[in-house]
Amino acid sequence: MDSAEDGAFHLLNQHCNGFMVSQVLFAACELGVFDILAEAPEPLGSAVVATRLGTSHRGTELLLDACVSLELLTLDTRGGGARYGNTELSRTFLTRTSPKSQLNMLFYLATTTYQCWAHLANAVREGKNQYTKAFGVHSEGLFSAIYRSETECQQFMLGLQEVWSVHGGAVMAAFDLSTFPVICDLGGERGGVDGVQMPTRLVPVTCSAHPGGSGALARACASLYPQCSLLVFDMPEVVNTVNTQFSLPEQQGLISFLEGDFFKDPLPEADLYILARVLHDWTDEKCSHLLARIHHTCKPGGGILVVESLLDEDRRGPLTTQLYSLNMLVQTEGRERTAAEYYALVSLAGFQDFQLKKTGQIYDVILARK
Repeated sequence: MDSAEDGAFHLLNQHCNGFMVSQVLFAACELGVFDILAEAPEPLGSAVVATRLGTSHRGTELLLDACVSLELLTLDTRGGGARYGNTELSRTFLTRTSPKSQLNMLFYLATTTYQCWAHLANAVREGKNQYTKAFGVHSEGLFSAIYRSETECQQFMLGLQEVWSVHGGAVMAAFDLSTFPVICDLGGERGGVDGVQMPTRLVPVTCSAHPGGSGALARACASLYPQCSLLVFDMPEVVNTVNTQFSLPEQQGLISFLEGDFFKDPLPEADLYILARVLHDWTDEKCSHLLARIHHTCKPGGGILVVESLLDEDRRGPLTTQLYSLNMLVQTEGRERTAAEYYALVSLAGFQDFQLKKTGQIYDVILARK
């Protein structure tokens, strides 16, 4: 092969092996590799790691070496032998005790999203999500699976908590929201794609490992704007889980949780409504219906804050958002949109003074007023 052909084949090979990279990450998290290394006062050899994990020496060594190449682990060969430790990335995002841990969201990706993506070709053929084929769950009940037990509901809520532990501050600071006395986070604990029951082979991260596992975005808002009253409006089963599993002294008197379905039930009156990773779950028709309901209830001079991953106007990127849009295909009714498409939706509902702030992160922020 000439150099151009060799480069093309190398790129093809990288794409083909991409699923293996994901599985290395998922397996290391499931087995607790990063937690074992975090607990150790110094780097450990593969035999010690295998003993503490209860895994085979051969398999453990192969997994650890792959993690080193992926820059998830460090390797120290001084003095002979090989000893492994966590990188800054794994210490920050892949250990249970880190305040920015992403383990619950990774478990969700490994057990729910990954299974749906196995049916991507079929999703493209049919134009609808793949819950029926992946899990035997009715494809029209987007949130019924994850909310069918308190355990599954808690797991997914912890995953959302983790996402906002990284991105919440930036999106809440994109605009000065101090002029809105009452702020309501609609669907505050289901902002994102649907989930299904977690297989027992993956051990969920418990509430105690993540202080304040619920209402993460609302708490980020409350910390920036303590003079504002914060409401979270979500399904009864979600609010019940909040009250029984996530009630903490730090949020008493700061955030109120209200039960309801934002498509059907009366919305609480507020000055600002937050829709964070909500609109991308739904069709244009359902988005328009929801936005019209919000506009009807919103106080005069109030507004709406939309937090989403935005496609470029020519829809040619960014790649992450394009992949998210395919994920909407395999898991929801919706899709990712451009800023212009969101402008059209909120304008149709009656909102105006459309403003867009790029955060430089995955999620950008739109503010529009009544």
